[in-house]
Amino acid sequence: MIVPLNEYDFLKRGLVTHASKEAIVCGDTRLTYGQFGERVNKWANAMKALGIGKGDRVAMLSQNCHRILEAFFGTPLLGSILVPLNFRLVPDDFEYILNQAGAKIIIVEEGLSHLLDPIRERLTETRHFMLASDAHDSEAPWLSYEALLAEASAEPPAPAQIDENETSALLYTSGTTGRPKGVMLTHRNLYLNAMNSICEFGIHERDIYLHTLAQFHCNGWGIPYAVTGMGGTHVIIKKFEPAAFFDLVARERVTFACMPPTMINMALNHELSTDQIAALPTGMRVGTAGSAPPMATIQGAQERFGWKVIQIYGLTETSPFLTVSKVKPSMDYWPDQEKLRFQTKTGYPMIGVDVRVVDDSGIDVKPDSGEVGEVIARANVVMSGYWRQPEATDAVIVDGWFHSGDMAMLDSEGFIEVCDRKKDLIISGGENISSIEVEGFLYKHPAVLEAAVIAAPDERWGEVPYAIVVLKAGVAASELELVEFCRAGLAHYKCPKRIEFMDALPRTATGKIQKNVLRARVWEGRDKRVN
Repeated sequence: MIVPLNEYDFLKRGLVTHASKEAIVCGDTRLTYGQFGERVNKWANAMKALGIGKGDRVAMLSQNCHRILEAFFGTPLLGSILVPLNFRLVPDDFEYILNQAGAKIIIVEEGLSHLLDPIRERLTETRHFMLASDAHDSEAPWLSYEALLAEASAEPPAPAQIDENETSALLYTSGTTGRPKGVMLTHRNLYLNAMNSICEFGIHERDIYLHTLAQFHCNGWGIPYAVTGMGGTHVIIKKFEPAAFFDLVARERVTFACMPPTMINMALNHELSTDQIAALPTGMRVGTAGSAPPMATIQGAQERFGWKVIQIYGLTETSPFLTVSKVKPSMDYWPDQEKLRFQTKTGYPMIGVDVRVVDDSGIDVKPDSGEVGEVIARANVVMSGYWRQPEATDAVIVDGWFHSGDMAMLDSEGFIEVCDRKKDLIISGGENISSIEVEGFLYKHPAVLEAAVIAAPDERWGEVPYAIVVLKAGVAASELELVEFCRAGLAHYKCPKRIEFMDALPRTATGKIQKNVLRARVWEGRDKRVN
């Protein structure tokens, strides 16, 4: 009999082989695998008592916490669909996402409920509101997470009968349109991504994995299932701060973490004494993605901290990993700088992933030719589509190949190197920002005639939104006024960090704004770097 792939399998193995081993460290909470398994069972039984079943969408709004891991394994046990939300968004964003997803229940971390209060009455399909805190009581309409778990049975519920190609998680990602799209990741997608993670990162039962990434983000880059299946320990940090990060790394003897280049750079710029560096565990593996890390960042982390930096590449739509960049055995005797050069490349395909780089005609570019083409991929980790948006799905999955929108070169070692983005997407500190969404908001200001938003270089975040604005004739507005206007209605990380005023925007013969011209001005004038 063929058994469908289900992410709960990873916890099931952890319970069989490592029941008494420490599974989770989250603040003052420490749980063994046996204790964690009981909480997942209670979670699933509590949800069933509320009428949550197969196919129902379970939204979760929380900073990093062990309760998110409970949802990661509780939802596939029920056959329900997890919808982790970006806690940095604003109420209007949550209203759109929750209604578009049709979330039946939302679980909100204590301290974030104010983000839902203004829109609660406008949520058309949400029936239950649950507050996640250590307390066992709450005020209506909020149900108490811990009270419901305390009352629920710890016996394993009967597993839902699922098809591995059914949706397991909905992850909302910003694109070039103003509203985010719900990426449908299947049980099969997430399962096979976890298996590739075990292979490429060498995850094992003695690993101590530090959750530095926001867990809503590609489910924390897809690592939780892999670590759990191998019996590793999860160490969870609510928010990345260099001092707290280094304290945890030293105290818990962390062996593995995933960090975007932004975080690595923050760590490198944090002052540590010689004794503090000596107290750090040696040989920690660090996966990095989100944007290409500069060679100096990888070199600095490896030389200063003794880390082994592994670059990975993918998208939310690919669960998320497609490629990995590691020094091959054949490169062992290459000069250090040449090895570093390959570490900064985007990487070569993981198992079961077909990656091509094609020109506008769909012809594969030649290796080592310097030709640039679009990265397309075919794999079992590619999403099934965008939730309730078939036209958007058909636009990116063509003849079975997912079109990433990233432009790259290919070399004879099989490495791709992403060098640009086809879409005007801004990636700031690992977060996707739609330039069109920010432009649309700027147009709401009464003084703005035209606006173009592009990515500008930033030493801390990699890149940040930079707006070029044309004001209406006879109307005045300052840079500070427009920035504050944006901050009043957009998530702060989406707001322009600088606003430049021009008399007119450069346009093509057909009237389209030439963002490539604007981008070249900003990126070439690095003395104007936004900080």
